[in-house]
Amino acid sequence: MMRVTIARRHFYFHPAEVEKAMNGVAPEPVTGGSVDIGGVRYPLMQVGAVITRQDRRDFNAGEVQRAMQALGFPLHAATSQ
Repeated sequence: MMRVTIARRHFYFHPAEVEKAMNGVAPEPVTGGSVDIGGVRYPLMQVGAVITRQDRRDFNAGEVQRAMQALGFPLHAATSQ
């Protein structure tokens, strides 16, 4: 169990909880940074919205990136086109 801060709120997550929350969620198109969860690449903002149940306007991708890194998920930088 790891404590992470997203949108000035503290959350306690275990990697298995994040995987369970994202299981069955269809990934949105990746346009920025992303994270691999259960073999699926998700946009950081989508993951943040699902696991915190907060509006995406309340946090930024950097907060979710730090949280996912702390939990040990593989991250991918935004690709330029």
